[in-house]
Amino acid sequence: MATFELYRRSTIGMCLTETLDEMVSNGTLSPDVAIQVLVQFDKSLTEALETQVKSKVSVKGHLHTYRFCDNVWTFILQDAVFKNEECQENVGKVKIVACDSKLLTQSSDYEFAGNCPDC
Repeated sequence: MATFELYRRSTIGMCLTETLDEMVSNGTLSPDVAIQVLVQFDKSLTEALETQVKSKVSVKGHLHTYRFCDNVWTFILQDAVFKNEECQENVGKVKIVACDSKLLTQSSDYEFAGNCPDC
């Protein structure tokens, strides 16, 4: 299964990367094993999102910036509102990165990586 490395920039991905870097620096883990862990993280998170997440979310907001480069869309929204069947969440500023999953498979869905506090 081919995957994107988008989720490494998520909070859990960055924590994992920091922990692996620390373990490599301490000599607890070899760099090769750390890379294998990150590759498995990419695969596992992609699979979990494809198979276990069933909810749909709509997003509305003021489009501050957008760009399309190397088949990757990046949107920065201000005053965004995320809605699903159960709740609504207001977010001051959010960065959405969308990659066409047809680049990996024959699916026509997009993969999204979410809230970026420093965008």
